[in-house]
Amino acid sequence: MKNSKIDELSIAAIRSLCIDEINKPKSGHPGVALGAAPIMYTLYKYHLVANPKDPRWVNRDRFILSCGHASSLMYTMLHVSGYNVKMDDIKSFRTVNSITTGHPEYLLTDGVDNTSGPLGQGIAQAVGCALSESILHAKYPSLINHYTYCMLGDGCLQEGVSQEAISYAGLQKLNKLICLYDSNQVTLDGPLALSFNDNTRKRFEASHWNVLEVKDGNNVNEINDAIKVAKTSKDKPTLIIVNTIIGFGSAKQGTSKTHGSPLGVEDGAVAKKTYGFNNHPDFYMPKEVYAEFKKTFLVRGEKAKARYLVNVNNLKKKNPNKYKEFTNGFNLSMNSYIKDNISYPDGFSESTRKTSGNLVNKFAKEIPFFLGGSADVAGSVMTKINDETELTPNNRLGRNISFGIREFEMAAIQNGMLLHGGLRPYIGCFFVFADYMKAAIRMSAISKLPAIYLFSHDSIYVGEDGPTHQPIEQLAMLRSIPNLITIRPSDAKETYGAWLCALASTNTPVCIILSRQNLPLLKNSDVNKVKDGAYIVSKEKSKKFVTLLASGSEVSMALEAKEKLKGKVDIRVVSMPSMELFNAKPAAYQNKILTNRDKTIAVEAGASMPWYKYAKYVMGIDRFGLSGNANEVAKEIGFTTENLVKLILKVK
Repeated sequence: MKNSKIDELSIAAIRSLCIDEINKPKSGHPGVALGAAPIMYTLYKYHLVANPKDPRWVNRDRFILSCGHASSLMYTMLHVSGYNVKMDDIKSFRTVNSITTGHPEYLLTDGVDNTSGPLGQGIAQAVGCALSESILHAKYPSLINHYTYCMLGDGCLQEGVSQEAISYAGLQKLNKLICLYDSNQVTLDGPLALSFNDNTRKRFEASHWNVLEVKDGNNVNEINDAIKVAKTSKDKPTLIIVNTIIGFGSAKQGTSKTHGSPLGVEDGAVAKKTYGFNNHPDFYMPKEVYAEFKKTFLVRGEKAKARYLVNVNNLKKKNPNKYKEFTNGFNLSMNSYIKDNISYPDGFSESTRKTSGNLVNKFAKEIPFFLGGSADVAGSVMTKINDETELTPNNRLGRNISFGIREFEMAAIQNGMLLHGGLRPYIGCFFVFADYMKAAIRMSAISKLPAIYLFSHDSIYVGEDGPTHQPIEQLAMLRSIPNLITIRPSDAKETYGAWLCALASTNTPVCIILSRQNLPLLKNSDVNKVKDGAYIVSKEKSKKFVTLLASGSEVSMALEAKEKLKGKVDIRVVSMPSMELFNAKPAAYQNKILTNRDKTIAVEAGASMPWYKYAKYVMGIDRFGLSGNANEVAKEIGFTTENLVKLILKVK
């Protein structure tokens, strides 16, 4: 069956607008936009349930773009669908301060459900969205019931995180996850066959997915029918392989030359003539196309929103507490839940990972939408909620999530859960494996998502597992990421403070760095001063003093060094659990805490580099560790209180 006239006109206009959009800044990726236009058109016109008048409506279908270089096509679809993406925005594509950025950015552009660009992460984000939908549907069946769609490309499936996500989605039987695969057999460097010859169908089927295939990527009816079938799945996510031609219509169609370079005026005209759309000015969209989307996409979304509001009002009347819980989850409103009722006795000593584990269980009892898990190290990182069950396909109300040994996927899924909204997840693993997660942590920060990362086994004090498991440079790595807060608490009180900071955050991810070994409770540590980033835990007695600046377990070391030099050197000890929080304080506060850089020594069991901003002298570790008893490893490396004392005597 051929496409209808309005379908043909709409797709031709969409493709032509994408050509103009990319040609104007002389930058962009026309290949995927022209090849996949019928996929996006069919999805938006016939299936996607959303409301451009309320882009953040919580029960909308989610559309996750994994191949973010298809941004020109996304913006064009948002424009014709009635979102606040005007023709002037299309004309300002890829220019400074435009809302039509080179790759889509969450919270910047109405209708964009995720930040994308680094290939593969979008698939895992979609899995996170679908996972959240399944959990919230079990909790609030009348309010949350929608699909998650994801468009991906050949490059997405080559990234390793895609397989982690595909495997997990099949395990969880996320039947309302539908992935649309723009299979054009070309990458930037040339034919896909140069680097990839997987049997994609069997790959997905082996991970317990349904797989459908559309032979002709220009056939709207065939695409439409495949999506209809996918929506009937009861126990599996679905992949729809859509065979397309990259750069369709271009004289260079089917080749990598259309992947990331504008067609230009001449070839753009060739393409438009192929579509039968060559007698119109640039940046032209027929009124009939706008009208078609008003009566399909807009009307469908408004009707669905109206039904949702009826259900919301019914719940509000019948169960106001459940309604309040639901709205609080989407607003990340937790102040009314958290009870400040923990104190620690003098002489208390405990690893901060254990303290964190106890706090996880405290918050789980108080916050109904709080849940999380780890990458197969729940017993070590202490992420388990003791009185709760495991999240499984048969138990969507379970609050312990086993992500498996898939650190990257775990972080990207948490991002997807936060993109969806309604839940407050946390994840954990050994700190050294933050390296596997870095790209997703960076995505949390760019997307302004309040992700919570629990990283335990924070230093060479891991001991016998040796240098592969002993973090050195990871703290410096995290601290280099903009819009990310890293907190390394020195004891139980600071761990509590770190958690309160994490739960209070609404647009910044927080990493809490936790010890394996027991740490003593410090006399003057303070739950409420963690949010200041740094504060004095032991004051000096005179105007001439040396400042010891430390984080985590090394605050105890600094206090021990001060005690050893009592009567010989006057010392101020400053705990700095978070550089980022301290940097955000007014200069007056910073200068009050750190008065003289030339007489300041920073000490931390990790890379020394970040500390030179605050201290002239740093006792850090700029080599890999050793396998052996933790204290013996520290002694062999020279990271001891005795050596700190020697350094203080040189500086004084």
